[in-house]
Amino acid sequence: MKTHTRAVAPLALAILAGCTTVSPDALRADVDRLAQVRVGEVAPARPGQSRSEAVQALLSEGPLDAPTAVRVALLNSQSLQASLTTLEISEAERVQAGIPANPLLAVSRLREDQFVEIERLISFNVLNLLTLPWRTRFAGQQTELAKLQAAQALIQHAANTRKAWFNAVAAQQTANYLRDAKEAAEAGGELARRMAKVGNWSRLQQAREQATLADIAAQLARAQQSAVAEREKLTRLMGLWGAQAQYTLPERLPDLPGELPQRADIEAQALRERLDVRAAKDEARYVADSLGFTRVTGAINVLELGYQRNTTFDHASGHKETARGPEVEITLPLFDWGQGRAARAEATYRQALYKVGAVAVQARSEVRESWHGWRTSYDVARHYRDEIVPLRKFINDETVLRYNGMLSSVWELLAEARNHIAAVNNSIAAQRDFWIADTDLTTALTGTSPGTLATLGAAAQPAAAAQGH
Repeated sequence: MKTHTRAVAPLALAILAGCTTVSPDALRADVDRLAQVRVGEVAPARPGQSRSEAVQALLSEGPLDAPTAVRVALLNSQSLQASLTTLEISEAERVQAGIPANPLLAVSRLREDQFVEIERLISFNVLNLLTLPWRTRFAGQQTELAKLQAAQALIQHAANTRKAWFNAVAAQQTANYLRDAKEAAEAGGELARRMAKVGNWSRLQQAREQATLADIAAQLARAQQSAVAEREKLTRLMGLWGAQAQYTLPERLPDLPGELPQRADIEAQALRERLDVRAAKDEARYVADSLGFTRVTGAINVLELGYQRNTTFDHASGHKETARGPEVEITLPLFDWGQGRAARAEATYRQALYKVGAVAVQARSEVRESWHGWRTSYDVARHYRDEIVPLRKFINDETVLRYNGMLSSVWELLAEARNHIAAVNNSIAAQRDFWIADTDLTTALTGTSPGTLATLGAAAQPAAAAQGH
């Protein structure tokens, strides 16, 4: 029976250690499931494809739309993959926490004249083994928190990619319209130069046209640089380079929805579905669970059991003596009863509770702000689409008719053409702002904190100089 007992104990420990394995792929699948309902499909297009093949297949589908850009970013972004490696670190720590500590073997040889003493000691950390279930559970809880944090990083990257796509398409569309404004200004400048040359126009009027042309040229240069910068930002978020960076964007932004959906009780939805709120609640619960463990191990944090065998040789007489027996090492709580560790654990728990409250307040505020920005940006974009742009087009068409009837000058015609182009550019900016606000609202409702919320940018008129002629 003793032989069987000695054989079973190491075997049980070996089986316990062998059952704990690292499985980061399973964790990543859990993260994908958490994020999929919030950002859409995150897996490759077809099972069995490599990452580069899947990316190439997505890019070859035609002009890159926003959902495809998000899929490419989630599949291919190196920066996102780097942040998601925290899952592997957390999983490795969980596995390590579930493995018993190795036993300690100590051997020493002492010599005094003709006496030689050999000491052999094997010891095992009993407290480590007794607390193994607690430590394993705590490590598993940390892994659950790591999954929530990784899902938030994935959702945030998807939102940033969507907003970068809207910015890139809007910047490209604005640059195209400013090229039209520059052509109109060039026509006006050439006509002014010819009329001033023959004496039909003053040098002051010619200078005004030249100033308008120079200003619009500067506006166009900045718009083209903005288009390049916004495209490169999108390219970085998608992790593309080389030939893959030559993707094609649509010529214009998506149309505004006919009507906005009704959203009732948005604060309750945010508190129910946001992952940062869920992570804060779980962290507080896990800290509460750890309080009992801290109290138990606060006073006694060392408990080791060993077996010692000492052999003494007398070379003069040839006599040998052997002493053997168990050895127990335990901490005597004479001074430190764990008061500091217990107080620290309780303070950490209160900190976690305060964090839950702070995250809840932030979530409520962000979703209210996002909803208001979403509604306002939609109203502004519709106002430009339904009121300002049609009105400017009507004025431009009427000016053309009056010019054809010789009732207005060519300068009025050119000025109204530039005003119409400026109104269209402002409409593009308002449309872009709505789609960015829509992304922020979705993120604030179901994902995590959207960070810096978008503000209305349509008031920054890109071709204001053209309207002042």
